[in-house]
Amino acid sequence: MKTETRREHFHPSSMIGKLLRRMHIDIPLFLCLFLTALLSFVILYSSGGQDFGVLLRQAARVGLAFCLMIVLAQVNPIQFKRYSATLFGIGIFLLIAVLIMGQIGKGAQRWLDLGFFRFQPSEMIKITTPMMVAWYLAEHHLPPKPKQLGIAGFLIILPTLLIAKQPDLGTALLVASAGAAVLFFAGISYWFIGAIVGLVGASTPVIWHLMHDYQRDRVRTFLNPEADPLGRGYHIIQSKIAIGSGGIYGKGWLGSTQSELEFLPESSTDFIFAVFAEEFGLFGCIALLTLYLLIIARSLYIASQARDSYNRLLASALAFTFFVYVFVNIGMVIGILPVVGVPLPLISYGGTSIVTLLAGFGMLMSIHTHQKFSIG
Repeated sequence: MKTETRREHFHPSSMIGKLLRRMHIDIPLFLCLFLTALLSFVILYSSGGQDFGVLLRQAARVGLAFCLMIVLAQVNPIQFKRYSATLFGIGIFLLIAVLIMGQIGKGAQRWLDLGFFRFQPSEMIKITTPMMVAWYLAEHHLPPKPKQLGIAGFLIILPTLLIAKQPDLGTALLVASAGAAVLFFAGISYWFIGAIVGLVGASTPVIWHLMHDYQRDRVRTFLNPEADPLGRGYHIIQSKIAIGSGGIYGKGWLGSTQSELEFLPESSTDFIFAVFAEEFGLFGCIALLTLYLLIIARSLYIASQARDSYNRLLASALAFTFFVYVFVNIGMVIGILPVVGVPLPLISYGGTSIVTLLAGFGMLMSIHTHQKFSIG
């Protein structure tokens, strides 16, 4: 009996589990994220024209993102709170620098060229905005009073407007959602939420006037894509065709004709869910959505276990931001939301969003595992 106990103690899976816990890695969340990343390689090989170069470049980015997640998991959450205001201030300064001397690409001014690499400050703001709002609200009695709500609203609106000015409507939406999530989980009343919704509705004509022409075209296309089937409505029409042709079981891996015959633009980035749906069908989509649901559920559980207001608000906002990524991307691909250029989290080709998301999950793991470590 002693021998069996000893063998279980030295079982490889047990050793790996202990190592991950010592590294402050939340095992259920890590496994879900790892499985999603593996799934991304499967679909990227198909949508990327079966090019191993695409996989190698993505693997390097994913590897870097997971390393950053592990590093941030080692940081005590106290440090996140201590430097929230400083990081937010740096982010705002960099956003202003982008508007003054940022590099222009594809009609948008979003990057700072530092010589040896390009940096997109708006990605940093996705995390520092909820950090700042959570830090501010945690210093006051919750639920917040009108004065605190006004200041917190300003902290959200400032980076949102700076990013929208670039213009980058998709990222501005994510930043605003992350900040608003902090307010929601801080316990604001439903009448206030209703007032905000009413104010946004009343401001629609002003917002429409301030939008760029291409942004107005996206809204028009969303409302009636068939009005210009070979022009602005082409993307969403082809996306719906790809999703519908997948049926229940899909056409099988590497069987996406919409992607292979180049009917579906941006098949490896914004519209990769359409390729996935065509190849794996309804059941495949349900499996992917279940994986996303597990990540969100685990993140919310971590938030519910947080010891103080700051960690609870920050963790909740990070979980909600991930949900918004999923909802907006899939919503625009299936035609229930306008196209705003938000990637499918952990699946779409690219590095910036993956690094940002996994950095947030590293902070979530830090909030959870340091708490358990200090208690146990």
